[in-house]
Amino acid sequence: MSAHAPALMSWSSVPYPVVIADPAGTVRHTNPRAEGLFPGILSGSHLGSSVPTWLAEAHTRQTANGGQGEGAVTSGPVADRLFEAHPSVQDDGSVAWWLTDETDHHLAREALETERDRTAFLTEASNTLLSSLNLQRCMDVTAQLAAGHLADAALVVAPRSGNRLPVVTCTGYEQPERSLREVNAEDVPGLAEALQGFPPVPSRWIDPASAPEWLVPETFGPVGSIVVTPLPGHGVPAGALILLRRSEEAAFTEQEEVFARLFAARAGAAMSAARLYAEQASLSQTLMRDLLPPDLHQIAGVDFAGGYRPSKDHERIGGDFYDVHPATTEGEASFAVLGDVCGKGLEAAVLTGKIRNTLHALLPMADDHQRMIDLLNGALLNSHSTRFATLVMVSAVRDAGSVQLRLTNAGHPAALIVRADGTVEEATRRGTLVGALPEARATTTHRTLAPGEFCVLFTDGITEARGGPLGDEMFGEARLRETLARCAGMPAEAIVEHVQMLAAQWVGSDGHDDMAVMVIAAPRSRHLSAVGGRTRGRFTS
Repeated sequence: MSAHAPALMSWSSVPYPVVIADPAGTVRHTNPRAEGLFPGILSGSHLGSSVPTWLAEAHTRQTANGGQGEGAVTSGPVADRLFEAHPSVQDDGSVAWWLTDETDHHLAREALETERDRTAFLTEASNTLLSSLNLQRCMDVTAQLAAGHLADAALVVAPRSGNRLPVVTCTGYEQPERSLREVNAEDVPGLAEALQGFPPVPSRWIDPASAPEWLVPETFGPVGSIVVTPLPGHGVPAGALILLRRSEEAAFTEQEEVFARLFAARAGAAMSAARLYAEQASLSQTLMRDLLPPDLHQIAGVDFAGGYRPSKDHERIGGDFYDVHPATTEGEASFAVLGDVCGKGLEAAVLTGKIRNTLHALLPMADDHQRMIDLLNGALLNSHSTRFATLVMVSAVRDAGSVQLRLTNAGHPAALIVRADGTVEEATRRGTLVGALPEARATTTHRTLAPGEFCVLFTDGITEARGGPLGDEMFGEARLRETLARCAGMPAEAIVEHVQMLAAQWVGSDGHDDMAVMVIAAPRSRHLSAVGGRTRGRFTS
């Protein structure tokens, strides 16, 4: 509308409430809609006594500059509605205020803004919750977000652990507090059902006065309303979310309860993922303990030491393995095996586990290496696995001051014998792969280790490791022999550590295959004091 409308314009037909007042604030004209909006307004009355203060003040500001200028649109409440007042300066200096009801537009804008805020909050909450796979951390974050944005205080309750409920409590933006409560979930209406994943009980059905003492944080004050909603997980409920609002605050609305459930769905998914990850990590750790080579030590007067390094592309496990099984009867030989499964990583490690378990089951026939290899070969062929393995079996027994060895090679790099003077000998390299052909023929040889001498079993990950000055040269068996010759007289553990150190230095940061090495040694002197053969103790000549 023009800033200066004609003075004689008829306002009666305008579909808006119109009030015309002169510069002194005296009402000069109103139309029927204005009279309906402002009961008691009359021509000749003062504007301030007939309209809301915000409109009277806007008229004063408009006329203070002599009625010059377009004038600013102002807004304010009238009863329970929101109106905008638009000024129109007349030729005689009076101002016609025509009002539009903006309540619906205002509510729509508020709803849109609220929805944008909630969407932003849910996005932030999802990102924060999914940034951690630690269950306790997820519970803490859930409680903090809920207490900071949805309620005055929040509790996250996880499924019962034994006879106690894990609870995280947070008030406002304070740090969450963790606790284990020996309480009955049924003391809180809807909590037992929420922990089982049932739909939530409406907030209006929960009497705040019935809240048990453990539910309300210290110094919180009287509770005005409570929301209890499940935290849905992946097939199994992740827990429950409890929201508390003080008595002086407005009770939870139905829309707020719906939004709380939307948040709870995201929090429950994050907690469920964290719990699943924890379970899988625990399972992986359990399986890993069975798949990793064992710690070796002295057994029946024979020193055993071993070391394993997986390929760089995988963590902790791979296709190389070794085991040592003590004899069940004193004076009999201990059984040791070192092998290499085709491939690396988890798939190779799984087959490694099968081989180790099969050999363990075949220990009663450990005095017949060829028989064990035949049975293992048949087991691998029947498993329909496309992978094969190579291995070396060793039976070792202490005989006075020396150690008697019986070595059987099935397609594996030959074991190396290091004498006291540093001479390196190679055991017979014969035999075929295990799990590749219907027959796996192997050759058995016998060796004697004098005190201070040792036998080294290793996988091709050592000799075929590429690196060196040019970065593409293999470590090679010749370099390994030179290394072992310098290790004459060293303890078994030190030999393993030395070989591993040199191989690691050779490859540097480049990739490599799995590496495994085992040393079987005849102690240089009589062992006087050791705890279970697991410590170095003291020696005497």
